[in-house]
Amino acid sequence: MRGAIELFTGRSGRAAVALATVLLALPAVSQVSFERRPVTNEAWLEPFPAHRVVGDVYYVGTYDLAAFLITTPAGHILINTGVYDSADMIRTSVESLGFEFDDIEILLTTQAHWDHVADLAEIKRRTGARLFAHEDDVPVLEDGGNSDFRFPEGRGAIFEPVSVDRALQHGDTIELGDTVLTLHHHPGHTKGASSFTFDTEDGGRTYSVLVVNMGSVNNGVELLNMPGYPEIAEDYAATFAAQKDLSADVWVSSHGRHYDLYDKFMPGDSYDPQRFADPEGYIAKIEEYEQLYLRQLATERAQQAR
Repeated sequence: MRGAIELFTGRSGRAAVALATVLLALPAVSQVSFERRPVTNEAWLEPFPAHRVVGDVYYVGTYDLAAFLITTPAGHILINTGVYDSADMIRTSVESLGFEFDDIEILLTTQAHWDHVADLAEIKRRTGARLFAHEDDVPVLEDGGNSDFRFPEGRGAIFEPVSVDRALQHGDTIELGDTVLTLHHHPGHTKGASSFTFDTEDGGRTYSVLVVNMGSVNNGVELLNMPGYPEIAEDYAATFAAQKDLSADVWVSSHGRHYDLYDKFMPGDSYDPQRFADPEGYIAKIEEYEQLYLRQLATERAQQAR
């Protein structure tokens, strides 16, 4: 819609107005067919109260699938969606906090798995927001998951393909209003798995914030035999080392359970900017996933030695 309006700002006369009106009436993006997978994890669908995390950061996800709204005077940033048909849920959560869904200007994601990106295309279509993603996840987003490294011969689209407006690299910044996010490339879970750091103000204090993507290993992934991602073991090792070097006043993650959301926040709790300040818990969680990775790596090496 925005594109059609901008296209005709330089024209004059009835013909230009009429043509612009016709274009505005057309669908903004043609929807591509894809195979909907059954959602068997009820925690991915179960509603969870939208709440303020710290400063201008808000939780707008489901019970387990975390989505974060970062508000600015120039519009908002949304990190992650959820599974299919999550746009309406996110809209309800955003509006329950007193913000406008249509003010979302930038879409980001921590990983290109369908449970976090399945409604990116729909939200982009509704809001006109731009989508930014690490360059190694761009192909997966744009082909609906077909090129996921777990399926080197392809598997077809399992979510609606979505065009990426800006491909990011490690250390790139995303700016909107007075907010500046820095992308940290933490590959392994996906090739372009990403975390984000930024600052937010609250009560006269500046809080550093980390949205971290945990290095969990999906079922079926082999660390020593992954033709579609031969360097996966090395990437995981580098990610754990890099994540242990990060610190922040407040940290959250891609799944509620990854940062013990349910122990730190209960529906009805009053706002407390210290609620998610848990530096010891952060390191412990990184080490927990690192140990799971090391155990799987040792098992695979032992099997290869037989």
